[in-house]
Amino acid sequence: MGNNGEMPRDTSVTRRGQIVRTNAWHGVRFGDHVVVSSPKELRHTWNFVAHVLNEATGEEWVEVRGGRVGEAKGRSFRPELIYPSGARKGSRVVGLSLATAPQLALG
Repeated sequence: MGNNGEMPRDTSVTRRGQIVRTNAWHGVRFGDHVVVSSPKELRHTWNFVAHVLNEATGEEWVEVRGGRVGEAKGRSFRPELIYPSGARKGSRVVGLSLATAPQLALG
């Protein structure tokens, strides 16, 4: 972590046994705004923290931080519930999840 408590913007991978955490995934990086497609979670604001893979079981999840205005709760969701920041249109989510359609840079 940097001096201000934030993760650096470069990609880092942390391994603890069979658990692999990456602070960049499918075009989002630590701190990027994402949408969580769940009725309750759509009302809140979320920022990407890490993609986590359990190599022993194949399970994966995405860690986010946020919640209601002023909150910074840490939560984990299945990858197919995570959408790019522009996917929320009112009370709906449009487009494809990041798990289905990564937002990778061309170049």
